[in-house]
Amino acid sequence: MFTPEQVARVCENLEETGDIERLGRFLWSLPAAVPGTAAEALNRQESVMRARALVAFHGGNFEGLYQILQSHRFTRESHAKLQDLWLDAHYRQAERLRGRPLGPVEKYRIRKKFPLPRTIWDGEQKTHCFKERTRSLLREWYLQDPYPNPSRKRHLAQATGLTPTQ
Repeated sequence: MFTPEQVARVCENLEETGDIERLGRFLWSLPAAVPGTAAEALNRQESVMRARALVAFHGGNFEGLYQILQSHRFTRESHAKLQDLWLDAHYRQAERLRGRPLGPVEKYRIRKKFPLPRTIWDGEQKTHCFKERTRSLLREWYLQDPYPNPSRKRHLAQATGLTPTQ
């Protein structure tokens, strides 16, 4: 029997290698998470929950994916990947209903109809690919110095989390 930490590491390794089928078989072999048991501790491991979400997505179990993503709070490091799963699942469901690929406007409407849950999103809106905090900081710096030198650009990049080119 594995400890919850060992199970989490196995899930992380299988996720990194992209072997979803093997990851699914591994998760299936784990004991059921009954409240009050050691198996319940697995559901508190983020990498296990992320792996369950990934297996649900690749298996076409979108309702299971949504339930996992809405019921477990994930760390910021996992947000980007899980946000992609959330949106791709909604896009695939809509494509299946319509019987054709979605266009940009339809994808926009789906994003508005099914906003990201707070468990995988920090709540900060993006405008033109930048978060509002980043945009306001860039605007502030631009008003101070519209043509910064390379060292100021690097300093600004560190402050915003962007690359100097951005």
